[in-house]
Amino acid sequence: MPRDRETDLPRYAAPGRPLGAYPRLRARRNRRAGWTRALVAESRLGPQDFIWPLFVVDGEGVSQPVPSMPGVCRWSVELLVERVREARDAGIPAVALFPYVDPALKTHDGEHALDPGNIVCRAIRAVKAAVPEMGVVCDVALDPFTTHGQDGIVRDGQILNDETVHALCEQARVQVEAGCDMIAPSDMMDGRVGAIRDTLDAAGHEDASILAYSAKYASAFYGPFRDAVG
Repeated sequence: MPRDRETDLPRYAAPGRPLGAYPRLRARRNRRAGWTRALVAESRLGPQDFIWPLFVVDGEGVSQPVPSMPGVCRWSVELLVERVREARDAGIPAVALFPYVDPALKTHDGEHALDPGNIVCRAIRAVKAAVPEMGVVCDVALDPFTTHGQDGIVRDGQILNDETVHALCEQARVQVEAGCDMIAPSDMMDGRVGAIRDTLDAAGHEDASILAYSAKYASAFYGPFRDAVG
């Protein structure tokens, strides 16, 4: 195997290799589980093709309706686990978790997003303990955790892209270490997908997948979603 002169690494692993090259690109990770293979199989429509978004909130026995989305609630962790069991029984292969964060835990830089004990990480662990075969997708963004509601760290009216990317990488890492299968960064920061991939690989999480927000469209659900996550 040819080796890079400066790093003495195999040439395929040398720094500067494009994101779309091995080992940063491992297509096999998206073929490991039946639920991920089914998501990209031939066109059809059934429960196996859906990911159920679920909103989680602190507390016990909490079921908070979201008025702008009739039939949708925020659930405390133990009730959320009941919904996950319903998803499994209906043939839905994965859930996506979104937090409603206690305003007292929100800060200007959203540092609670990096806490392994936050509501998202606790929910992940509970879901995986109860229904280990369920795929868990987690949003990566700071807006549920910031006092200003922006996806990035703000200073003097400007979003600090690179500092935010570092925080997002740590947020992704703690979620994967809690048991999340697929990271979905919705933050819109430049360079965050590649940085998250490198962070996860360096931490030994090569099998964790990333669902990139390659495009966003105008949707009537955006306003109600903001209501749900606060």
